[in-house]
Amino acid sequence: MTRTKINTYSKISALEDIKIEPFDTNKRYTKPHRHNKYMELVYFSKGSGVHYMDETGYAIEPPIIFIIKKDEVHHWEIDTLPEGFVIIIKEGFMEKTLDKHINLQLRQLGNKKVINPAYDSSIQSLFEIASKEIKENCASRDVLVEGVLKALFSKILNYVQIDEDLSTNDLDERFSELLENKLKNDVAYYASQLNTTAQNLNAWCRKKHEKTASAVIAEHIIKEAKRLLLYTDLSVTEIAYNFDFSDVSHFVKYFKRHDGQTPLQYKKVAIVP
Repeated sequence: MTRTKINTYSKISALEDIKIEPFDTNKRYTKPHRHNKYMELVYFSKGSGVHYMDETGYAIEPPIIFIIKKDEVHHWEIDTLPEGFVIIIKEGFMEKTLDKHINLQLRQLGNKKVINPAYDSSIQSLFEIASKEIKENCASRDVLVEGVLKALFSKILNYVQIDEDLSTNDLDERFSELLENKLKNDVAYYASQLNTTAQNLNAWCRKKHEKTASAVIAEHIIKEAKRLLLYTDLSVTEIAYNFDFSDVSHFVKYFKRHDGQTPLQYKKVAIVP
């Protein structure tokens, strides 16, 4: 069967904004997939194997935390019985949360892929408490859950280098959201969506990322193009049209300029995890 898109899974109901539960041991081996518009945080206290995110395999060496963003393609190859917890967070949770500091914590965590905390019994305990509180059906449940999450995220962030420049109204967040929803090689399009000029967006990207806005956009386009080349049967022409390139030869030159090889050369040598 021809694969025209990357498999998308949803492990949370449409009525929920957040889910916290022990890691499902039946999910030790999964096929490459991405999530249906939610971020997932996975903590392992036991287990071994490999977690693949996009093209990279990461050894599961507990205690370890993986942050899987909604656009990433990932899958598990776990060869011993794992123990741990999973937190699934939709954008709706961030919109409705009573404590907006949690949103900042999530953005700081969202900049990471892998976190290696020390053996900290309080992290394990907070996961257990959060998993228990989310199941409670009481008037104060949301407040209690948010309180536990804030403490948990604070503990985890002790083990990472965080970006102190992040703020609740950061242009970077809005630009990232646009790039997640629509990819096209057009700085003016994104500037318009952000109610600014292409010049201002370029200046901001140079200050924040030390590169132009077009280079930031290119990073996202090339990353997503590689996912489509690896995990679907779409032709290079079809992929080019996905990004609004009207001329496939333009897309091929664009890909080679940013990656040093053509899409077909990349697909030929790439190893599907």
